[in-house]
Amino acid sequence: MTDAAWSTICNLRQSHAASDGDFEAPPPTASHAKPKRTSRYHRTIFLSDVHLGTRGCKAELLTDFLANNDCDTLYIVGDMIDGWQLKHHWFWSEAQSAVVRALLAKADAGTRIIYIPGNHDEFMRAYIGRTVAGIEVAADTIHETAAGKRYLVLHGDKFDGVIACAKWLARVGDTAYSLALALNDRLYDLRKALGLPYWSLSAFLKNKVKKAVEYVSSYEETVARAATTLDVDGIICGHIHQAEMRQIGKILYLNDGDWVESCTALVEDALGNLEILHWATFFIASDLARAGEQPAQKAALIPA
Repeated sequence: MTDAAWSTICNLRQSHAASDGDFEAPPPTASHAKPKRTSRYHRTIFLSDVHLGTRGCKAELLTDFLANNDCDTLYIVGDMIDGWQLKHHWFWSEAQSAVVRALLAKADAGTRIIYIPGNHDEFMRAYIGRTVAGIEVAADTIHETAAGKRYLVLHGDKFDGVIACAKWLARVGDTAYSLALALNDRLYDLRKALGLPYWSLSAFLKNKVKKAVEYVSSYEETVARAATTLDVDGIICGHIHQAEMRQIGKILYLNDGDWVESCTALVEDALGNLEILHWATFFIASDLARAGEQPAQKAALIPA
């Protein structure tokens, strides 16, 4: 199955190379036709947990983000492709192909892309140390900001006790999570039809469940504790679908979030400053501003 996923990407690569090299997203539907905004430049962008191959992937929002944000270096911090789901049920939309084409276009345009596989795309670990379709594949790496700060970059699944000790349990949890995302998507379609902004039911439920909150906190502290043994100022990861930036002891813990719930990315500017972009909020706010509405009226409804 994962060979089929990789074959799909390779076919996209070949078709992209045969074109003039410019990225063109599929024609948007009338409800999604949006004029291109002015691109934002970042020194570095960090993305993870896109989960291409699942219905929960917010591919249209990610394509919009990639079209409106440029950078020198782009890190894919794991789980770009969901091999777990594709193994049992093949799903691949044109919107998801557009994400791959957008990434390949950036690579062709000179953006350095580093792919750090996660647990859902662990089949990519067979390519560690190689450059595939202009994309470097690495187990982990050190990123140095423009301000001279050093950050360990890795997906983070090795700090997850469930993944490390009971992978079967993780797969059961993944199935339950997929069901929650399916319900989330139905709510998303309903809100879109009513003209309401994106809101994640699954993220809301996760934040309300005490055990989930305890798990996230424990994970963050475990990751930060591991980083203290290294010569780094912080750690950048993904895996738990919870965007965060907080100081834990001497370590700055940074999680770039995901593109199935929060639609977030971690970005670095030319001076080395880091911030988390909540693209769903920015996406809605920009559209409302163009329409002459006050962004705060609706964008404030979107939880961080």
